[in-house]
Amino acid sequence: MPNLTLDDPTANRLADLFSALSDPTRVRIVAALMEGEVSVGDLVQQIGPTKSAISHQLRGLKDKRLIRARKQGRQVFIAIADEHVTELFQKGLEHARHS
Repeated sequence: MPNLTLDDPTANRLADLFSALSDPTRVRIVAALMEGEVSVGDLVQQIGPTKSAISHQLRGLKDKRLIRARKQGRQVFIAIADEHVTELFQKGLEHARHS
């Protein structure tokens, strides 16, 4: 078993990571991104309710480094930041469905 003693900065980053997924809208956003990169407009259509509300949630996910954004012309495309986010989300989903 690995050493799981955490220093304060690591414990805070881990808590921030889990808090980023503590909102149902953010969870739905990450779920939508599991299929691949999506435009903000498509996310709004898929998840709703408004572009402003989705943009607010995207900022939080980006600040926590769970997603990345790419601009192409006037459109912004969003994707999962890396495979760690995908793995964490999949494990959490398995646990939620198992419970």
